[in-house]
Amino acid sequence: MTSPANEATVQPGWYPSPSNPGWLQWWDGTAWTEHFGGSPIPNPPMDRPEISAQTRVYNPFIWLIVLLPLLTVGLQLAWNPVFRYQYIGRGQLRTLDPASLYTPGYFLLLATGFIIYAVSVLLAYFDWRTLSRDGVVRPFHWAWTFLSATVYIIGRTVIVHKVAPGRGLATIWVLIAVVVLSFIAIGIKVSMIFASIGARIAG
Repeated sequence: MTSPANEATVQPGWYPSPSNPGWLQWWDGTAWTEHFGGSPIPNPPMDRPEISAQTRVYNPFIWLIVLLPLLTVGLQLAWNPVFRYQYIGRGQLRTLDPASLYTPGYFLLLATGFIIYAVSVLLAYFDWRTLSRDGVVRPFHWAWTFLSATVYIIGRTVIVHKVAPGRGLATIWVLIAVVVLSFIAIGIKVSMIFASIGARIAG
C-alpha cells in the first residue's frame, strides 16, 4: 500500500483511502491498516458541463415568471379607491376612514398576488424540468420560487450563464426593467392617491 504524502510527518488517523476512493482508511503512523471508516466520503458535486450553442436557454415558462408581476402593476394602476371620511372626537376632527380602502378592487389585488405566487412556483417547476431535459446538469432548483420568484430568476440565470457562456442573461435585464417599471408606476399611483386625499381634506 502507498502512504500519505510526507508520511514521516503524518500522524495516525483517518485519511482518504488510496485503494478505495471515496472511503476513509486508518493510517497508523507507519502504514495503512485494514480498517476502513464506517461511511464513505461524500462525493464532490459534479461539474456542470457546458451545453451546445444550439441548446435553447429560454422557454415560455421563464418569460412568464419574469413578466407576471406586470399584471399586478396593471391592476394597481386601474384601481381607483374611493375614500370616505369620518368625524371623531368632541371637536369632530375629519379623518380618513380606513375601512374605505377595503373595496372589491383591493381584494382583487390581494387575490392576484397570491395567484401569481402560486402560478410562478408551477412555472418554475416546468422551467426546471425543461432545462434538465435540454441537458443542463443540476439547474437551479424550482423550489427556490417558494422564497421568491426573483430569487429563482437570479439563480437560474447564474447557472444557465455558466453552462452557456455569453447567453442566458436576458432574463436578468428584463427582470430589472420590470422592477423599475413597477416602482415608477406604483410611485405615480401613490402620488395620485395622496394628492386626492389632500384635496378632499382641504375641501
